[in-house]
Amino acid sequence: MASVDQVLINNSFTTVEESTSLAKVKSELSNYDFVVVTASTFYVIQKDERYLLTGHDEASSIKKVIADTNWPSSSTSTLANLQANTNWNRPVLIQAENQETTIGLVTPSQWITHLHSQNEILASYFDTLAETINDAVTAVDNEGNVILWNTAAEHTYKIQRDDILGRKIGEHFKDESIILHTILNEGRPVRGTYHRPNEQTHVLINASPIIRNNRVIGGVATEHDITNIVRLNEEIDVSLLIPKDNPFSSFAGISPEIKQAVDIAKKVASTDMPILLTGEPGSGKEMLAQAIHYGGSKHKEPFLSLNCATIPSGLLEIELFGHQKDVFSEDPTTIAGKLEQAHNGTLFIEEIDKMPLEIQVKFLRYLEEQSFYHVGGTEEIQVQTRIVASTTTPLEELLKAGEFHENLYYLLTVINIIIPPLRDHKEDIEALTQQFVQEFSKKYKKKAPFISSEVLEAFMQYDWPGNIRELRNTIERMIFLSDQSLITLTHLPDNLKDASSFTEVQKEEDSLQEARLIEETLQKTYGNKSAAADLLGISRGTLYNKIKEYGLN
Repeated sequence: MASVDQVLINNSFTTVEESTSLAKVKSELSNYDFVVVTASTFYVIQKDERYLLTGHDEASSIKKVIADTNWPSSSTSTLANLQANTNWNRPVLIQAENQETTIGLVTPSQWITHLHSQNEILASYFDTLAETINDAVTAVDNEGNVILWNTAAEHTYKIQRDDILGRKIGEHFKDESIILHTILNEGRPVRGTYHRPNEQTHVLINASPIIRNNRVIGGVATEHDITNIVRLNEEIDVSLLIPKDNPFSSFAGISPEIKQAVDIAKKVASTDMPILLTGEPGSGKEMLAQAIHYGGSKHKEPFLSLNCATIPSGLLEIELFGHQKDVFSEDPTTIAGKLEQAHNGTLFIEEIDKMPLEIQVKFLRYLEEQSFYHVGGTEEIQVQTRIVASTTTPLEELLKAGEFHENLYYLLTVINIIIPPLRDHKEDIEALTQQFVQEFSKKYKKKAPFISSEVLEAFMQYDWPGNIRELRNTIERMIFLSDQSLITLTHLPDNLKDASSFTEVQKEEDSLQEARLIEETLQKTYGNKSAAADLLGISRGTLYNKIKEYGLN
C-alpha cells in the first residue's frame, strides 16, 4: 500500500480539559471541526455531533455529559502505525513521532476514502504491469472467477476481455486443464510447465497463489506463447541437403583430422550405438550426423533433430518423450515425442550439453533399456531409435563441474567423433569453397564463377570463428550478390576485407585480372556485348559499367 502520509489530516481542532463546561465546548465547536476532551483517554466531539449535546445542563462539565451519554473514546496513532490494528469506531488522533504532541485527526470516512484511492492506484499499477508484459496474464479469485485478462491473453487465446472477465475460467477452458485450479486447490506455485490449451497453441506457464493470512484468496498466471518455437523446431528437422546416394561426399577435404572423423563415421553408420559429435559451432556436426544416417542401414527411416539449447526445459521433456493427457492438457490424444517419431531411424540431439540434469536421468534410462514413459503417462513405450548427439563443450568439463550425469557421459563417449575447427585444417578450404560454389550456383541458377587466387588467399588468412558454416554462408552471399564470372576481393564481406592483409597493389592486380577476362571475352564475341555478357554470366548493364570502369572501349 502507498504511504499513509497521503492521508488528509484534519488539524482544525482544539483541546479542552474534562472539567470544561458544556457551554464552552459548544462555543468551541463553532470555531473548530473537532473538540478533543483530554482525560485518562481521549474523547472527540465533531461539529456535526452538536445535536447530541442537547438536553444537558450547559453548566455541567463535559466529563458528566460524556459519562451520561456513554460517549465512546478515541484511539491515538502515529502516521507510521496508522494501519496496524487501529480502532476506527471514532476519529483517530494523529500524534507526532515522539507521541507527545497531537497534530490532527483522521475520521473513519477519510480513512475509507484514502484506502479506496490507494486501491485504485494499486490497481492501475497492476493493470499497467500486466499490459507491459508480453506474456498472457490471467488473475482469478478463490472461486476461479477471472478478474484480470490482459491484451496478450486476448491475442493468445482469441478471447476478448469483456467475454471472460467476471466469469468462471472453466467456462472457456476445461477445469482439469487449468493450471490456476491446481494452485488454488493446492496452494503451491507452478514454474515452467508446458501447457497446450488448444490444438494450435503451445505455452509455458508460471503461476502463483495469492495468499493472505495463510489462506489462498486467488491466483495469477503468466503464459509464454512458444507456438512459433515448436513449429520452427518441427520445420528444421531436416535442414541440410545431404546427397542421399553418397552422403559423405559433402565432406570435401584432405586433412588427416577430417579424414579420421569421416572414417570413424562410416564405420559406425550401420550400427545402433549412440554416437557423440564434439566440435565448435558451425564445424559441421549436423552435416556429419545426416551423413551417418543416410550412409548407414537406417537411411530409409526417419531422421529427426532436437536442439536442447533452443527449446525451453519445460517443453524439452515433452518434445523428447511425448505427452499423455493429464491435468495440464485438454488434448484427448497422446502426443508422440521425437524418440517415438524417429522409431527405427535416427534422432540427432543437438547441444546435449544444454540438456537439464533431470531430463538426462530419464534419457539415460532410454539408452540403457530402449524404453521410456510419456510425460504424464503410465504405459511403457518401446522404440529402436539410434541416437547421434552433439556438443560444443567437451562433456568431461561438464562432468567435472557436476553439470552432466556420469553414467550418461560414459555411455555417450564410447564413440566420440571430434570435428576440428576450420582454422585447424585450412588445407581443406579450397575444396570446400569449390563445393559450395557449385552448390549455390545451382541453387540460384547461375553459371559457377571462378574464384580468384587472391580470394582463396584471403580465405586462408582468415581464422573462420564460425567455422564451415561461416565459410558456407560467405560463399552463398558472394554467389547471390555477384553477377560476374570472376569472384574478386571486392566481393568479400567487410569482416574478411578487414582481416586480410592485402596491399593496394594486390587489389589492383585483382581488378586487372577481371579487366583481362572481360577483354578476352569481348574478343571472342567480336565485340558483341550481349554475347559477352551471356558468356560472363552478367547483365549487359553490369558489363557496360565494367567496360567504362576499365576503359575498354
